[in-house]
Amino acid sequence: MKAVVLDAFGDPQCLVPRHIADPQDRPGWVTVELRAAALNWHDVLVRRGRYRSPLPHVPGADGAGIRTDTGTEVVILPSLFWGDRTDAPASGFEILGDRIPGTYAHYVSVPEECLAPKPAVYSWEEAAALPLVGVTTYRALVSRAGLGAGESLLIIGAGGGVATMALALGRAVGAQVFVTASTPDKLDRARAAGAAGGVLHTAPDWPEQIRERSSGGTGFDVVLDPVGLWDRSLRALRPGGRLVVLGANVAERADMDVRAFFFGQYSLLGTTMGGPADFRGLLGLVADGEVPPPPIARVFPLDEAAEAHRLIEAGEAFGKIVLRP
Repeated sequence: MKAVVLDAFGDPQCLVPRHIADPQDRPGWVTVELRAAALNWHDVLVRRGRYRSPLPHVPGADGAGIRTDTGTEVVILPSLFWGDRTDAPASGFEILGDRIPGTYAHYVSVPEECLAPKPAVYSWEEAAALPLVGVTTYRALVSRAGLGAGESLLIIGAGGGVATMALALGRAVGAQVFVTASTPDKLDRARAAGAAGGVLHTAPDWPEQIRERSSGGTGFDVVLDPVGLWDRSLRALRPGGRLVVLGANVAERADMDVRAFFFGQYSLLGTTMGGPADFRGLLGLVADGEVPPPPIARVFPLDEAAEAHRLIEAGEAFGKIVLRP
C-alpha cells in the first residue's frame, strides 16, 4: 500500500511517500481503507520525536474510511487501550500514530472498539477531522469542566483545530463563547462562526481586555487554554471559575501566583484526549445536529504530507488540514 513513512525525526521533509506492506489481520482488530486523514499538532510532535515512535513509522491519528470486512463507513477513535475508568486513561493508553502505525496511508488497522459509524451528514474530510480534536474538546469542556447552558466560555487561540471545535461545542451546549486570536482575520472568522466577541492576544493586556467583555466584567466561567498560557489565561477567569488546559505548543512552563490562585477559588483542570465514553457523548451531539462539521482549511494529496505539515506549523490556517489517500 502507499503510505507516508517517517525514517528519521526532524523537519517536514522527513515525511516520505512510499509503498509498504498492508496491515496484517489479527483478532479484535479491523483494517480500514482510508478515505481521508486529518492532521493534528500531535502529528508534528510525533514527527519531531517527542513520543519516540519506532522507526520507520507511519504517523497520523485521525482518519475515516471503510471497514474492509463489512464495507461499513466508519470514523476512527485514535484513543487506544483507554481502559475501564472514565476519570483517566489506563497506563497502557496511547494515541494511534504514536507507536502503532497511523492514518497517513491507504489502510490502517485499529481495535474494533475504536470504530464508530461515520456521521451521515459529514463528508469524508469532515469526518476524518472530527475524532481527535472532537473527543479531546468534548472531554475538556463537558466531561472535565462541566460547561453548561447559560455559562460563559473563553477560548484561547481561535483558528486551531481544538479552538474551532470548542467554539462549536460551546455553542452546542448553550454557552456564550468568546475567543482570543493572533490576527484580525481569525477573529472575524470566529465571530462569523458564532463567537460573541473577542480580542487579539498580541497585546500584553489582552486578559484584561477580554475580561471587560465578560458579563459584568467579572471574568469567564470557563477558560479553555490549549496552548500553555496558564498565567495569563487565569487573569480572565471569574472568581471560582475553571481553567481547563490541554496543550503546550506556545509555552511548556507557567509562573503562577499561588496565593492569588487559592484566594480566587479557581479550579485548574488538566486533560488530554478522551476515551470511548467521551466519543459516545460527542457523537450523540453530532447525531442530534448540534455540532456543525469541522471547517476544513485545506486538503492535500497523501504524497504532499510534508507540505501539509509546513502549513500546520505556520499556524495560519483556520480549520483542519486534511490528507486524501
